Amino acid sequence: MFDVVISGGRVLDGTGAPPYRADVGIAGDRIAAVGRLDDAGAAAEIDASGRLVAPGFVDCHVHGDAAVFDPAVQLAALRQGVTTFVLGQDGLSFAPGSAETVAYASRYFAAVNGPLAEGPLTVAELLDGYDRAVALNTAYLLPHGTIRYDVMGASSAHASRDDLALMLKAVERGLSEGAVGLSSGLEYLPGRYADAQELAELCRPLGGLPYVTHMRAYGARAGVGIGEVVEIAELSGAAVHVSHLHGPSDVLLPLLDQAAETVDLTFDTYPYLRSSTILAMVVLPPDVPAADTDRALEMLGSGELDAWWPGLAQTWPRLTISHAPGLEWAEGMTLVAAAGREGMDPAAFCRRLLVETRLEAGCVSARPDEGPAGEESVRRVLRHPSHTGGSDGIYVGGHPHPRGFGAFARFLGRHVRELGDWTWEQAAVHLSSHPARRFGLADRGLLRPGSVADVVVFDPLTVADRATYDAPRTLAAGVDDVLVSGERVLAAGEPTGATPGRALRPRSAG
Repeated sequence: MFDVVISGGRVLDGTGAPPYRADVGIAGDRIAAVGRLDDAGAAAEIDASGRLVAPGFVDCHVHGDAAVFDPAVQLAALRQGVTTFVLGQDGLSFAPGSAETVAYASRYFAAVNGPLAEGPLTVAELLDGYDRAVALNTAYLLPHGTIRYDVMGASSAHASRDDLALMLKAVERGLSEGAVGLSSGLEYLPGRYADAQELAELCRPLGGLPYVTHMRAYGARAGVGIGEVVEIAELSGAAVHVSHLHGPSDVLLPLLDQAAETVDLTFDTYPYLRSSTILAMVVLPPDVPAADTDRALEMLGSGELDAWWPGLAQTWPRLTISHAPGLEWAEGMTLVAAAGREGMDPAAFCRRLLVETRLEAGCVSARPDEGPAGEESVRRVLRHPSHTGGSDGIYVGGHPHPRGFGAFARFLGRHVRELGDWTWEQAAVHLSSHPARRFGLADRGLLRPGSVADVVVFDPLTVADRATYDAPRTLAAGVDDVLVSGERVLAAGEPTGATPGRALRPRSAG
């Protein structure tokens, strides 16, 4: 007797084996049997005829730290088959830290993570807040920038021995409380101030868990970023994972293959050519201390940056405003169009936007490589065996990037069914089993007896992303049934209201 039987579908078990006809029997939170279960009794049955049955997908890079509590965000993920969010990305999140640190992380990354809670906050407390409170599983990376700020504030100084000792203690405690790795954001503050030696020292306790990094350079300059990643790995012995890798494939692929000769390296990508982040990172020069909001605003208002703005003439047309608290009318407009509405030149309007939002504005940015060559690079890179899927989803603002609502459905509908970049069985590896192994999520990522029953049932003929840059919050199609820990969280495309999502600790079933 099973609690649930998923019958009549073709199983993608996550091992790389081609899909095969089988039923899946679930008892409690575990898969109890995979095979022909024609005579099995079950309290509930899901007819998967004509559909594929796969392990739930793991979003390796998503900014759902606060947004995961929003039922609309949970639905957006489930409609793509995502059952686990890996949080704490880009070196900035809410724990561990004092009240001041939590406030800083909330303020500086407001256009990315949004606000969550007041501090102080430990990793254990954060994970306890997620556990069984939402429909999705959550896993958490220790954010280096948050830890550095907690010890050194907004300082750009080199970390002293005492600073390192305090940061190392925070890393060790966070790992003991259930973090699945350490993340850094080396184009954000204060992570930008860390050198390879500091990061390597903090990676030493990871014990096989990954160092996950938003590198110091991407695109055509990715050699700089990956060179530092390799240095950190070689100094520390840590496994490494590059976040949202993008750029020309003829640059990236040789770098990846060369790095793999000496270090354990994986990476994630999202299948779009535009990026999204805080506006301040895109438009302010690196010497502006954006971690010190008051000083940055003083510089913006004083004319100190007047010589900087003319150099951004090629940048303004690429920017769309995603988040602008107090200026919500501008969300979804290009920066140029919003400036024109106000009768201002783009530089003047950008300064106004930064000042009036206190640097909390967010943007979507078209990259210079957008176009057919850019898409070909995306396709070539995602076929690399070290690839895992990530959305880099941001859910803050009135007009976010569509990737949080469509990336995984786009992997399936466009890159498997339409373009043939993966087979269906390869998709299950890239999106389920490979990331589960990378982050130490034991008993997940595979459909086999004894595994936790995180399961997605989808139609290979109709699965597709529908979110666009004009309508970014549109739900994906083709995923109608999802189970998390054996409980049905999506039925016939609608949420059930169940909240079985676990805060996952590495090398445990959660």
